[in-house]
Amino acid sequence: ARGPSTFIPLGEIPQEGGESSLHPLLEAFVSAGRVDHVAMVMGLHPQYLSSFWKTQYLLLRMDGPLPYHKRHYIAIMAAARHRCSYLVGLHMGEFLQVGGNPAWLQGLHCAPQKLRNLNEINKLLAHRPWLITKEHIEALLKPGEDSWSLAELVQALVLLTHYHSLASFVFGCGIKPEGEQDVENSCWAPSPHSNSSPASDDTMGGSGGTDAMQELEVLMERMKLLQEHQLEEEGVTQEEMATRFELEKTESLLVPSSDILDPSLQSNIRCFLEDPEFGYKDFTRRGEQAPPTFRAQ
Repeated sequence: ARGPSTFIPLGEIPQEGGESSLHPLLEAFVSAGRVDHVAMVMGLHPQYLSSFWKTQYLLLRMDGPLPYHKRHYIAIMAAARHRCSYLVGLHMGEFLQVGGNPAWLQGLHCAPQKLRNLNEINKLLAHRPWLITKEHIEALLKPGEDSWSLAELVQALVLLTHYHSLASFVFGCGIKPEGEQDVENSCWAPSPHSNSSPASDDTMGGSGGTDAMQELEVLMERMKLLQEHQLEEEGVTQEEMATRFELEKTESLLVPSSDILDPSLQSNIRCFLEDPEFGYKDFTRRGEQAPPTFRAQ
């Protein structure tokens, strides 16, 4: 039960006294003032941790067009899109430490309009980045009271994508909340039915684990039915059965129903979300005509 990760035993995670990981952990401590659970788990890969913390330091603490408090608020917006309460809570604290207005933490509706204007591109970057067009950028750069400069927008977009990715790391490694964070706001890996977002703030020992078992049982039942149908039908090849199974798996696990909404979404995340129903949706499906896509490489 102890340790920063749900999945990795405490004895396998480098400690501050360990020789091999001491340097990057000290770097993390110097740059952030403490070693958080992300740094402790990432200490399993010391070189990567070193690069990661240099990047974090540049994004959040070095000179740039955005004030420090706005950088942390953008991090909150990005993490909230993926319902990552660990990162939301972490940067709410950082936001206040650098002088951010506490009223903004009541929700996105309390933030300046300039920051609220990032909501559309934030949700697209988080869930369906292929829908972004030059018009989205032009709308933010359009001259006006709440317009963004190009330098500000570039830094904001880097922050959004950085924290979208970091949320995946937090979920994938089962990062637990810090000691000072509310245990009820724990961040747990998402159910496959939840648009890449945690289904609830229950732990895996609660209803979250039950939901995962139910989903597994449904998938196993579908596999059983497919096998039975194979016996009934003549001339069904293994390739056809594999295709059918892949389609069943995709429909049951990867493509959420549009009517599935999380009624128990934590209040500290819900307040930073507009259009919470918006989520991931496959832009192309097996066996269907692929849409025209632009490929840089």
